[in-house]
Amino acid sequence: MRIIFYAIVTIACSSLMSLNALGQIQTPRPSPTATIKQKVALTEVEVNYSRPGMKGRKVFGDVVAYNEVWRTGANAVTTIKFADAVNVNGTAIPAGKYALLSIPGEKEWTVIVSKDSAMDGVSAYKQEFDAARVVVKPRLLRDAVESFTIDFGSFKDEGATLSLFWENTAIDLQISMDIDSKIEAAIRATLLESKNEPKAGDYHNAAVYYLGKDKNLDQALVWMNKSVEMSPDAFWYVHRKAELLGKMGKKDEAIQTAEKSLAMAKANADGDFGYVKRNEELIAKLKK
Repeated sequence: MRIIFYAIVTIACSSLMSLNALGQIQTPRPSPTATIKQKVALTEVEVNYSRPGMKGRKVFGDVVAYNEVWRTGANAVTTIKFADAVNVNGTAIPAGKYALLSIPGEKEWTVIVSKDSAMDGVSAYKQEFDAARVVVKPRLLRDAVESFTIDFGSFKDEGATLSLFWENTAIDLQISMDIDSKIEAAIRATLLESKNEPKAGDYHNAAVYYLGKDKNLDQALVWMNKSVEMSPDAFWYVHRKAELLGKMGKKDEAIQTAEKSLAMAKANADGDFGYVKRNEELIAKLKK
């Protein structure tokens, strides 16, 4: 009986230890983790970080010391991953995963993109692994931000702004990339070198790109005509053709094309998608 008793006690203790190891009781994390994925220009950017809160404390200069390397969040070091080569505030950075560190200051911050994305903590930081080190001026926020936040905004064709917000402070980083060479390569591969027939959208997108860059408009018109020929009901393609003709100085033809797009948009059973107004505005502009 004594042997059986000891066996039962042993099994019970083992079960309790297993439950403890598995962590059956979960509680909210003081600084929850977050992942933000964002398409910037033509690449994917991913940030993984933890979000500490103010919780009535003074943050910068107290919880986060000035002039010391900060993990830019809580818990583990914040990481940032670029699917393609980018520029951060003008510094070229190859594709890859990096640690995102910072050195807060009262009047300026130093933001560090480190190649050592697997570092255990800031105590392991070594400047020799810096991929970029940029100095930025903090912005003063009118309203306090309770939880540390990283987000993207101010999107442009070639990039976007990556911003850090906490307490009454904001830090902005400009992420950009060379989109022209990538688009030109895609145009060559898709329209000029491919053995497969390009789609109407490919011709349209190439033409719109040249229209936006105001270059080789004659070639852009050839592609735009091809897209309209392949998708004759796409009144939004016809509208773009009118814009292109207008930029080329072919005012009368541009007006006629815009009027055609306008009539098509009005007749579309599923709605005009805003192209009635866009065509009317374009026609008025052309007639000036």
